[in-house]
Amino acid sequence: MGSSSGNNNSYDFSFKILLIGDSGVGKSSLLVSFISNSTEELSPTIGVDFKIKMLTVGGKRLKLTIWDTAGQERFRTVTSSYYRGVQGVILVYDVTRRETFTNLSDLWAKEVELYSTNQACIKMLVGNQVDRDIERAVTREEGFALAQDIGCLFLECSAKTRENVQQCFEELALKILEVPSLLEEGSTVGKRNILKQKQESQAPPRGRCCS
Repeated sequence: MGSSSGNNNSYDFSFKILLIGDSGVGKSSLLVSFISNSTEELSPTIGVDFKIKMLTVGGKRLKLTIWDTAGQERFRTVTSSYYRGVQGVILVYDVTRRETFTNLSDLWAKEVELYSTNQACIKMLVGNQVDRDIERAVTREEGFALAQDIGCLFLECSAKTRENVQQCFEELALKILEVPSLLEEGSTVGKRNILKQKQESQAPPRGRCCS
């Protein structure tokens, strides 16, 4: 790679991923389960939090910056800025709480449409808490049908047992890698070009024109 600074060479692409969904569906647990081996009970996220994870998929080294948002309405003041430059969105519901599922189609999916700056961004619908199958309120088939309806990938997982947690982020990353416009955005070269264009467009007009 062209750059001499070691840091740029440590990954091929940098992607921004957003976790959204109702409060208490296990977004933070999903993230902690993916980042570390821990599955402890977490208190609700206040505002927004993010974690960085290096991941190699499809032969590419990726730096994922994963933003974990608060589900409660009162913390959702800077919504549109969360979505800026996002390459992947994970919409999480709890398979034991039906309203968290209906809110995805009624509220969250609409929000992605509204605020996402990348029309090509990859969306994944994730049903969490499958370890509590006995309390299940949403069937796998319903989850799959909604995912197809809103154009998402689909997985069920358990942050607690870590079932499918890794797959959730890996499959999302693999799909992002298939979209040229998202790759361009996630590459350091792409970022440099965007910066250059910004600087050029802000430059004052040169000298005299058309005397």
